[in-house]
Amino acid sequence: MAARTILAKLHGRTAAGVARWAVWAAFATTLTTLPSCIWRIAAFTFDAPLVEHNATPPPGHGTELIQGGWWYVIVLSVVSESLAYLAVGLVSRWGEVWPRWVPGLAGRRVPILAAVIPAGIGATVLMVLPYSMVMFAQGKMLDGTHSTGATTHGAQTVAFWLAYLPLAAWGPLLAVLTVHYYRRRRATALALAA
Repeated sequence: MAARTILAKLHGRTAAGVARWAVWAAFATTLTTLPSCIWRIAAFTFDAPLVEHNATPPPGHGTELIQGGWWYVIVLSVVSESLAYLAVGLVSRWGEVWPRWVPGLAGRRVPILAAVIPAGIGATVLMVLPYSMVMFAQGKMLDGTHSTGATTHGAQTVAFWLAYLPLAAWGPLLAVLTVHYYRRRRATALALAA
């Protein structure tokens, strides 16, 4: 019972008509980014032996930014976890009615497409994550060129995959939640209009 109370405070009330599986999928979505955030912070902020830092990569490649500042890793982790948390809005009351702290919109209904379009675009973009994980694990950049920055070998590669594999579920989970949100909200809007 205490766990349910804590979740209600953190995530807000579940919206009416939301399937139980959708609530669990939304909570799972928030957890998909957590292992990679922990791995990234440990590897690049605290220099845990999770990657091998090679020569400096060519200018403009992502790992140069990671090696250049611990703040980038922290910000990337906080932003990715925050974006994953937005999936909870697809099953919560605050995803249907603007929260009271939003100036000018407080208490108004969130337009269906205002949530569906960004969530749909996000789900589509997140489908690229498995490709980028495979490229990194092979020591390559997204464009296929070899990275001369951080690489993994042996147990490091296993740790990388354990941390980043849950990210592959983020896009599909978000897509399913988006379709569920759209169908549920659309059915409610049609019922109110009739």
